[in-house]
Amino acid sequence: MRGASRASYTELRERLTAAARGQVTAGRVGDELFAVVGLLDNEHGLRRMLADPAKPSGEKSAVAGQLLHGKISGPTEKLVVEAVAAQWASPGDLSDALEQLAIEAFTIAAQAGRTLDDLEDDLFRLARLIAAQPGLRLALVGTTSADAKAGLLADLLSGKVSEMSERLITQALTHARGRSPQAVLDLCASIAARRREQLIAVVRVAAELSAAQRKRLSDALTSAYGQGIHLNVVHDPAVVGGMSVQIGDELVDGTAASRLAEVQRKLAS
Repeated sequence: MRGASRASYTELRERLTAAARGQVTAGRVGDELFAVVGLLDNEHGLRRMLADPAKPSGEKSAVAGQLLHGKISGPTEKLVVEAVAAQWASPGDLSDALEQLAIEAFTIAAQAGRTLDDLEDDLFRLARLIAAQPGLRLALVGTTSADAKAGLLADLLSGKVSEMSERLITQALTHARGRSPQAVLDLCASIAARRREQLIAVVRVAAELSAAQRKRLSDALTSAYGQGIHLNVVHDPAVVGGMSVQIGDELVDGTAASRLAEVQRKLAS
């Protein structure tokens, strides 16, 4: 996705994170978003209308709301309504964005259940298994019905992977949208890896932190972000004092070096 589609998707991801609180809610949102994607993929006229940039956002939102109200949960309905009101470069981008949000919802659910690492491992192992067994790959593509695929995956995964892994894999592979199983699993794995990366705080300090200091910092960040944060502490001689903390794209810089550099910039201006 590019341009307007990328901007719309980024905003929707932030809203998803705020709406999909807790394992149960996030998992339900994921299931329901996959159902909406299936509807849009089957109803091409509806998809084109909802993604048409020439139609007023309010009109499109009203159609989506009337169509979905009472059939899916409130958080999912609100997210879909906001998605159709957004700007998309092509009708396909709307469906692609909702699919990626569905996958992201399952990673949020796995994170809440402390099984995000398991989810990544499960996706990796299944991808290797499918690559090594052409018969299995064939059964998951082509004209095989969604129900048949779901049954096959249940036999393959039940009791061997986490609940969220099984639900995500089943949803994604039974509605592969014309892609190979490998491509679908790669998409899921990349989104899971991105979610995991956002949980890592890179902390740059002038002096090593004690165990007590690490715990206080970890507790403070966990409270601030509403989720567990893993600390990667880097001893950096360039840091004169204080510390800088980077989580994903967000940088909180409180080092003496950064303050000194800011003073120097103001003196030079």
